[in-house]
Amino acid sequence: MMAKPARYSERAIGRNPDQLTLEERTALAGKWIALEIYTPKNLALRRIEAIGDSVADCVRMLQARSLDPAEFEYSILKGPY
Repeated sequence: MMAKPARYSERAIGRNPDQLTLEERTALAGKWIALEIYTPKNLALRRIEAIGDSVADCVRMLQARSLDPAEFEYSILKGPY
């Protein structure tokens, strides 16, 4: 049963949270996501760059990809309903 959320997590990286399917959104509800903070300088798109059970998980994932965690906002992904 744990494989499903992991599979959905991998597929969610790089996608806009609003474009997740109902099935994906349900499976990932309650997970923390990291979205790059938008500034006029970087024109960041609203894409999930990290996903985990805590902010610390997201920070580790971002650092593993050589991204600066301070440039991201963190929020809990809510269910579809």
